[in-house]
Amino acid sequence: MIRYILLLMLATPAMAQDRVPSHCIALADAGTPVHRVAFADPVAMGDVRIRYLDHASFALRTPQGKVLVTDYTGFIGGDDTVPDVVTMNNAHGTHWTARPDPRVPHVLPGWGDGAAAEHYLDLGEVLVRNVPTDVMNRGVLRKDGNSIFIFEVAGLCIGHLGHLHHIPDAAQFAAIGRLDVLMVPVDGGYTLDLPSMMTVVRRLRSSVVFPMHWFSGASLSAFLAEMGDQFQVVEPGISQIDLSLARLPKTPTIIVLEPEYLP
Repeated sequence: MIRYILLLMLATPAMAQDRVPSHCIALADAGTPVHRVAFADPVAMGDVRIRYLDHASFALRTPQGKVLVTDYTGFIGGDDTVPDVVTMNNAHGTHWTARPDPRVPHVLPGWGDGAAAEHYLDLGEVLVRNVPTDVMNRGVLRKDGNSIFIFEVAGLCIGHLGHLHHIPDAAQFAAIGRLDVLMVPVDGGYTLDLPSMMTVVRRLRSSVVFPMHWFSGASLSAFLAEMGDQFQVVEPGISQIDLSLARLPKTPTIIVLEPEYLP
């Protein structure tokens, strides 16, 4: 099978904070090769498989075979994979569904009914938690209408910004903690404007950044051009990779994945 390997440098691990079981607050990065394999193939211990499905949806596969899908719309491809966990944001119909597959055991909406959504789902191998943020829709503030979802698995802290409309405040950044891997919307208008989104990316200092939520490609190109002086930019022409905490890039790296549903 064709395998793409991007050689990434080692970084130095640091101590985690005392909070248990979350290991992502103040956890440092390390490093790994990045591979292309079939999504359903076994995942090596210590790795996480990440596939860009479409728009703001990613599928994650763990070493024990758990599947997690972000911004779930009800469709992930032609096969009959049933995710163990799906997260959703209701900013638009392309970020959620009112009719999730009833076989999915854990459906986590990013908004609440009259209160902020609060998720802290511990499945042993993986922990899923959220940090609520506000949404501005045509000048109308919808408090806590979005969630930044964080997946802690195989020692990695993977964050999905969802439909982010403002720079998080100090308390929200503290609640997010360290993100080794970041999924960031770069449309430049429907979510946060590009300069502000770049500020968020620089503040989080993730080792690997996956752009998402881009349309014509113009905003993606602008994002890559502006961030290229601080991040290595890699465009491998693939839809998924395997990542490991053991070897994350010493130089922060933007990896552009091509959207592709499961076959």
